[in-house]
Amino acid sequence: MREDHIIKVRLDELKNATLRNPILLSSYINERIINDGEKYYILLDEIQECVKITNPDILDNEGNLIEGISEDESYLIYHDVLNELLNIEYVDCYITGSNSRLLSSDLPTEFRNRNYNIEVFPLSYKELKQAFPDKQYDELWDEYISYGGMPLAVLDRNVQSKQNYFIDLFDGTYFKDIKERYGLRDEASIDTVTDIIASCISSPLNPGKIEKTFKSKKISNITDNTISNYLKYLENSFLIKEAKRYDVKGRKYIGTLSKYYFIDIGLRNARLNFRQIEESHIMESIIYIELIRNGYSVDVGQVESWIQDHETKKSRRVNYEVDFIVNDGNKKYYIQSAFELSSIEKVKQEQKSLMKIGDNFRKIIIVKGFKNPQYNDDGILIIGLYNFLMNVKIIEQ
Repeated sequence: MREDHIIKVRLDELKNATLRNPILLSSYINERIINDGEKYYILLDEIQECVKITNPDILDNEGNLIEGISEDESYLIYHDVLNELLNIEYVDCYITGSNSRLLSSDLPTEFRNRNYNIEVFPLSYKELKQAFPDKQYDELWDEYISYGGMPLAVLDRNVQSKQNYFIDLFDGTYFKDIKERYGLRDEASIDTVTDIIASCISSPLNPGKIEKTFKSKKISNITDNTISNYLKYLENSFLIKEAKRYDVKGRKYIGTLSKYYFIDIGLRNARLNFRQIEESHIMESIIYIELIRNGYSVDVGQVESWIQDHETKKSRRVNYEVDFIVNDGNKKYYIQSAFELSSIEKVKQEQKSLMKIGDNFRKIIIVKGFKNPQYNDDGILIIGLYNFLMNVKIIEQ
C-alpha cells in the first residue's frame, strides 16, 4: 500500500481547523486523489468537528436563499463530504468520532445505506491475555470482571484513576451526548434507569418493572413509555444491548421481559461504585457479549414444561430459563452459564432447562475454569469458560 494513497485528517487538531469547513475539507481530499487505478484510503478522525455551513451555491447576489430552496436543503455538513467520497469507487473512507450522532446506532441512515458500519467493542478477555501473556488466567479474570476492557482503563494501573476515568466517560461522553441529542430535561431519571439496569444484569426486566422500582422508591412519576425511550437511547449509544426472550417450543418471541447487558462490564461496575460484583451474573454477561462480538444472534430463552404435583396429582405448567439461544444461519446452540458444577445435583439443576428442549441442536454448559469440550452421559456438552473465551468458535466444534 502506497503511503500517498492514505489520506489522514484529524479534525480536532488546531492545524486542521480550516478543514472543519466541509467545502475546504472536500477540496483538500480531492486535490490528493489521482485516478491511477489504485485504491485510496481516507481516514477522518473526530469528524463531528466538521461544522455546519450555508451552501454558498444556493444564495443569490444579496446573500438570500434562491427561491424554491428550503432551509433544510441550504446547509452543508460532514455527511455531504462523505456522500461525495462514496461515489468514488476506488476510495475507501473510514470515519471516527465521539458525539451523539456518531455514538448513535442510526448513523448509517445518514449515508443512504451506502456504508458499512463497524461496531468496535472494548477489549475481550482473549485480547487482554494476548497483551499480558504472563498473567495467570484467574488473575486476569479477576481484573476483567472488575474493570472490563476499555483500553485506557486496561493500561492504567492505578485503581482510583481507573474509577475516575469511568465516571468521566459516563458524564463526558455517553450521558452528555444522549442528553444533548434527545434534549433530556429530567437528567436524574435516565441516571436512575441506568443504575437499575446495572443492578439487574442477568435478570429479566421491562419498562413496567423499572417503573415499579421508581414508584417504590418514590423517585418520580416517570412512565413506562419514557423508560422505554431511555432504554432505546442507551442501546442506540452502544452502552447496553437488549437480549429478547424467546419461547423455544412456541417458536415465538415473548414481548414481556428482556435482559439487558452492558457492552463493557467495567462501565457497569462503575455505575454501582464497584459494588455488586456478583461473579456468576457477570460471567453470564461476559459470555453474552463474547457471542455478540463474534457475530452470533443471541436471545434469552424460555422452555415450557408440564410437571405433576405429587400431592394433588394435578399437572401444572413450569417455565424453565435457557440462558442463551445462539443462532448462526441454520445452526442453533443452547447455552447455560454455570459458575460451578460441584455435584451431580448441581449438574442436574443447570441442565434441567436444556433437557426439556425437544430438538437436536447442540446443548452446552459453560463452567468457570479450564475444561476441554466433553459430552456428559445426558448428551450435554460441557466447556470451560477460559476455553470458550480464548476461542468462542469452540461451541461449533
